[in-house]
Amino acid sequence: MYPAKLRILVADDHSIVREGILKSLSVNFPGAEFGEAGNAAEVMKKVNESSWNLVILDISMPGRNGTDVLKEIKAAHPEIKVIIFSMYPEDQFAVRAIKAGASAYLTKDIPTKKLAEAIDRILRGERYLTPSLTDLITNEILEQRTKPAHEILSDREYQVFLYIASGKSVSDIAAELSLSVKTISVYRANIIKKMKLKNNAEIVHYAFKQNLVS
Repeated sequence: MYPAKLRILVADDHSIVREGILKSLSVNFPGAEFGEAGNAAEVMKKVNESSWNLVILDISMPGRNGTDVLKEIKAAHPEIKVIIFSMYPEDQFAVRAIKAGASAYLTKDIPTKKLAEAIDRILRGERYLTPSLTDLITNEILEQRTKPAHEILSDREYQVFLYIASGKSVSDIAAELSLSVKTISVYRANIIKKMKLKNNAEIVHYAFKQNLVS
C-alpha cells in the first residue's frame, strides 16, 4: 500500500538527469513531493533531516561511492527504499547493490515507463529485478554452492588455515607469521565461521579430504 504522502529524493550529480527524472515522475506520481541532491553529503543530510519513502541514487557521485551511501542509508533508515540508478551495466555492480539493500538496480537508459513501474512495485513492498539481474543473482548463488569452502577465505585466512591443518598451534602460527596470538585466534574464528566447521579437528579432516595437506 502506498504511503499517504509520497516523498521521493532524486540523487544525481548531473542536474539535467535529475530534471529528467523529476519531470517524468511528477507525471506518473501526481501529488508526490520531490527533493534533489547532487552529491553524497547532500543525500545523507537530506535523508537525516527529513522523512523519505524512496531514494533514487546514482551509483557514482562526488564524495563517496553510491554503494557506500546506500549502506549508510539502510543502516540509519532501513525503512527507506533505494533504487540504484546507474550508467554502468548490471554485471558490474548490480548484485553488490542488491546485497547491500537496494530494492532495484536500473541503468539510465531504462524507459521512463519502466522506471515508474519499478517504483510502483517497490512502494508495494516488492523488489524490482530485471530478468538479466535475476540470472546474475541465480548464477552467483549456484557458484557459491559449488565453490569449495576454503576458496571463500581471504589470503591470510587461507594461510592460517593451512598452518592449522598441518597441526601447528595458535602460538606457533603467531610466531611463524610475526603476529599476535590474539590476531591468529581471530583468523581461526573467521575460518571456522566461514567454512561452517566446529574445531581444529574438522579443519584437519577437511584439508586432508581436499588434498590440501599431506
